[in-house]
Amino acid sequence: MSRLYEGLMEAFRLILSFDPDLLTIVLLSLRISITAIIISTIFGVPLGALLGLKEEKKTRLFNKIIFTFMGMPPVVAGLIIFLILSRQGPFGALSLLYTPSAMVIAQVFLSSPIVIGLTMVGIRAKGGEIEETARSLGAGSALAAWTVVKESRFAILGAIITGFSRVVAEVGAVMIVGGNIEGHTRVMTTAIVLETRKGNFELAIGLGLILLMISFLVNSILYTIQRGGNKD
Repeated sequence: MSRLYEGLMEAFRLILSFDPDLLTIVLLSLRISITAIIISTIFGVPLGALLGLKEEKKTRLFNKIIFTFMGMPPVVAGLIIFLILSRQGPFGALSLLYTPSAMVIAQVFLSSPIVIGLTMVGIRAKGGEIEETARSLGAGSALAAWTVVKESRFAILGAIITGFSRVVAEVGAVMIVGGNIEGHTRVMTTAIVLETRKGNFELAIGLGLILLMISFLVNSILYTIQRGGNKD
C-alpha cells in the first residue's frame, strides 16, 4: 500500500508541475486520437446516414460487415495496417510505419465502423416516423432525408464520442504500427505499459489518472448528449 500511496503522490506532483515528458505523451495522444476521429466523422457520418435512410433489407450485408468491424480486436486491426504499410505491403513506399500517421490510420480503421454503425442505428431508430411526418407536410425526398439527419443529431454526436473513447484508450494497434518510440510515437496507453514494466510506477500512474479523467469527461459529455436526445 505504501508503494501505491507514494506512486499516487508522485503522480499528482508530475501532473500539477506539468512534467515535460508527461505533457509530451498526453498531447501526442490527444493529437492522434482527435485527428483520427475527425477523419472518421468526415466520411463515417455521411455513410452511416446514407445506410440509415435506406431500408434495412437493402443494406443487410453492409450492416453485417460494419457490425463485424465494430467488434474487431485492436491487435488484428494493427496487424492489418502493419502489413499494408510494411515495406512488402502495397503502401510500403510511403514509409509510414512507426510514425504518428500510421497510428492515425490504425485508429481510423477502428473508429470508423463505430461511427458508421451507431449513426446508421440512430437514424434508423427515428427515421421512419420523422420522414413520414416530413413528407406529410410537403417535404421532398432530399428535405425529408435532411430532417431525419437533423433530428438524429444526438445519436450522431453519441456515435462520434463513442468512437473517440474507443481509440483514445487503445493500446494494441497503436503499439504494433507505432512502435512506442520515445518522443515520436509514444502515447498514454503504450507509455503506461512500458513504464509499468520498467518499474516507473509514478509516471504510469500519472498517465493512468489523466486517461481516467479524459474517459470521465468524454463519458460525461456522452451522458449529457443522450439525456438531451431522450428529452427530445
